[in-house]
Amino acid sequence: MAGIAILLDLYQKKPSFCSPQSFHSSGLFSASAAAASAAATVAAGTPFASRFLFGYPKVSHCDAGAVLPEHYISNTQRSSEDFFKNDALKYSVKEYKIELKPLFSAFELRPFALTTLRSFLLFYLPLLEPSLNIEEDDEDFPQDSTEERHVDLVVPLKKSVKQIIRETTVVTTRRILERLAVIYVSQRMAWKLLKDVPKSAVRKSQRGMPATVYFFRVSRTTFRGHLLGVTAAWIVQTGIEIYRCFSRITNSDESDEANVTVRAKLLGKKISGITIRCGASLIFASIGAGICATLFRPSVGQWIGCAAGDLAGPIIVSVCLEKVFHVDL
Repeated sequence: MAGIAILLDLYQKKPSFCSPQSFHSSGLFSASAAAASAAATVAAGTPFASRFLFGYPKVSHCDAGAVLPEHYISNTQRSSEDFFKNDALKYSVKEYKIELKPLFSAFELRPFALTTLRSFLLFYLPLLEPSLNIEEDDEDFPQDSTEERHVDLVVPLKKSVKQIIRETTVVTTRRILERLAVIYVSQRMAWKLLKDVPKSAVRKSQRGMPATVYFFRVSRTTFRGHLLGVTAAWIVQTGIEIYRCFSRITNSDESDEANVTVRAKLLGKKISGITIRCGASLIFASIGAGICATLFRPSVGQWIGCAAGDLAGPIIVSVCLEKVFHVDL
């Protein structure tokens, strides 16, 4: 308030002091005058009793109209642009390219032919073993060679057809699960679930990891990549057992509650066995892939270890449960 009073007093004594010409021509109202008025204001606001403690305020002058050179501004802009450009290259966003296979890829020529060949060999090769044993016995007992031996070829054919339908259904179910994962799961997790595991094992081998770290990384990648396949197999096998249970209940003559309870308990036991076998298949496939990829070539070793663990896992777990806990899966 004291500063404003000083300005009003000056205006009354000299009215031309605050004219527009005086601001530009005379230089009286400069930055120094403004600073002095501000100091007077602060001094007036300070009580007289406290001035001996705080003293009078000091005012520093500054040039508010300082101008930076143009080359300084341009260099600053250029350096900031280079910094953000390098930072963007260093911390670029990773792109997850997801390639979905056709929905009915199981019915293509090559996969369907391999599935058919494997199914027929699975059920027709055991028929050769009894004939070989009988021929060895005929050398010791030639009188038994006149007996007629009939081999039933219809039953293995039916089993082979059922196996082909089961495997194609599992593959198609997996393709459906892949599409559901892309829709309902994050892009990063879907990319990990649908990753090409042998190629990923090759890329990991080129990073110079220690053997233990490489084994852990390949096993973890195989676990994720094999998860949808095992889940599809569990869904199909569980669906088959549920269908068999309901068909037996509806076709049986005994429709009492005791029969239904027994069937339900048997269904629960079979589903538990399917779950244990599928879990063992997933775990042993991951471990086998990590071991074989570490000891042999990454791509081929991963594939062989995954296939071997997938087959051996359920067998090992079933034998251990039968021997230790006397549980038949």
